[in-house]
Amino acid sequence: MTEPRFKPYPAYKDSGVEWLGEIPAHWRALALKRIGDLQAGAGFPDDEQGVQDEEIPFFKVGDMGAPGNEREMLVHQHSVSRSTARRLRAHVFPAGTIVFAKVGAALLLNRRRLIARPSCLDNNMMGFMPDDCDATWALYWLTGLDMGRLANPGAVPSVNEGQMRETPAAVPPLPEQRAIAAFLDRETARIDTLVAKKERLIALLQEQRTALITRAVTKGLDPTVPMKDSGVEWLGEIPAHWEVKRLKHVLAATKGAIKTGPFGSQLQSSEMQAGDIKVYNQRSVLGRDLSGGDNYVSLEKFAELRAFETFPGDLLITTRGSIGRCAVLPEDAERGILHPCLMRVQPDKRRILTRFLEIQIEEAVIVLDQLRFMSNATTIDVIYSESLREVWLTLPPLEQQEAIAAFLDRETSRIDALVATVRDAIHRLKELRTALISAAVTGKIDVRPPTEASAQAGEEVA
Repeated sequence: MTEPRFKPYPAYKDSGVEWLGEIPAHWRALALKRIGDLQAGAGFPDDEQGVQDEEIPFFKVGDMGAPGNEREMLVHQHSVSRSTARRLRAHVFPAGTIVFAKVGAALLLNRRRLIARPSCLDNNMMGFMPDDCDATWALYWLTGLDMGRLANPGAVPSVNEGQMRETPAAVPPLPEQRAIAAFLDRETARIDTLVAKKERLIALLQEQRTALITRAVTKGLDPTVPMKDSGVEWLGEIPAHWEVKRLKHVLAATKGAIKTGPFGSQLQSSEMQAGDIKVYNQRSVLGRDLSGGDNYVSLEKFAELRAFETFPGDLLITTRGSIGRCAVLPEDAERGILHPCLMRVQPDKRRILTRFLEIQIEEAVIVLDQLRFMSNATTIDVIYSESLREVWLTLPPLEQQEAIAAFLDRETSRIDALVATVRDAIHRLKELRTALISAAVTGKIDVRPPTEASAQAGEEVA
């Protein structure tokens, strides 16, 4: 049998704290106030925000998730002068302070960060200033502390300074704190490197997926077929026997073949609580569950909004936020109407297959790229039917549309399965990271160098 990589300590004792359990015999269970100080952040008025060139960074809770702030708070969007900090009664936290969210959903994310230079915090955050302990060890200890378990009950989870000051920590001697911190720095860096490599693999697979789809819907599956200029600059050459058409020319010959959900006051949230007619919403499309959802309207409201009725075979498209996601209403779909954040498209199936149109809108991104260009902006948050009507689509013969759709469904399923496997591996690595930190800072494993551990064991025996 393989010997375990990490061994427990030679002896343990009851910590006296129920949730902490046993700790190594030579450790102490101390309140956080015994090894450092805690201070809440200050209010940060809107009219003081947005300045970036003052001396002192003023971090808001959202900055903890900003790129570049994964461990140390290096990137800031706001700053203040020392005189402004005094006027706002904002404490200037020293470098080495460990910061975390103290209220709301951000608290449950259990993020901990180090301040790299003297800084202020807004009133949704709190800082722990290590005193009689190693700062990196303290960072790992607080990282392993589940704030959700400590949070005060209520609609909005929160912790306060007094509560945090009394929160116990399992405290080893200072040299051992440093050994634990060095061990965790080394091991978490190794895990983080593996995670980064796997995330890069996912990015490469997704790039491969996009390139595969885009090529299939613009060039076809036969690389030897004669080509012609499409007449659309961004599209380039297409197979000689294909057509290029605007979406409005491949819609069903019915009134309302493209329809946007009723915006604004025409359909309020309070009107979607109960009733007989289903409201197909954005969440159902994003989750690919058109049978789910609990939004319904009355027959009276349905009669008023009859123009937005949905029909089997409709292509539903999300139009706000997560734009361009698609789903096809099945033949047995429940009678319903569009949510304000959805659009329906009814293609002329004699010219374009619904699945082939769905791929071009959602998968090949060529439609969304055109919409972004039309919007004259770098990003878009809303799709308008007027713009969607004008986008260019490739139009192979129907039998080739079917073959391309089948090919892409098969190949993208294979890539998606690979991505899911890699995501699962990333999840397991992150769980291992969390478990390793918890085990080291609570003394479940002895990570000291062998000579130090042997010396300590000898002292305990003596």
